[in-house]
Order: sequence, then structure tokens, then C-alpha cells
Amino acid sequence: MSKLITFVKDSYMEMTTKVSWPKFSELQSSSILVLVASLIFALVIGIMDFGFENAMKSFYNAFK
Repeated sequence: MSKLITFVKDSYMEMTTKVSWPKFSELQSSSILVLVASLIFALVIGIMDFGFENAMKSFYNAFK
């Protein structure tokens, strides 16, 4: 049990003193970048899915 307590204390000490945390403005700009990139990626995948669906419908209707 003492090893666990020592681990938690050391972890807390390292997280508060040795880790450099980004500023709120940096986090905000990174979050916006991730949001925009995710939306663009979702749009591209949606367009590809729509095109593939229509291509497959045309292909299958050609053999009916």
C-alpha cells in the first residue's frame, strides 16, 4: 500500500511541477483546428459514400 501512496504522490508532484501545460488560448486554437479538420474529413467521407452508393446502384440496375 505504501508503494501506491508513493506513486500517487510522485505522480502528482511531477504533474504540477515538471509538466508544462499549454495556455488556454493555445488549447482553444488547437480545438478549433481539430474541429475544422474533423468536419472536412467527415464531408469528404460523406461525398465518397454518396458517390459509391450511386455508382453501385447504377451498376446493379444495369443487370436487372
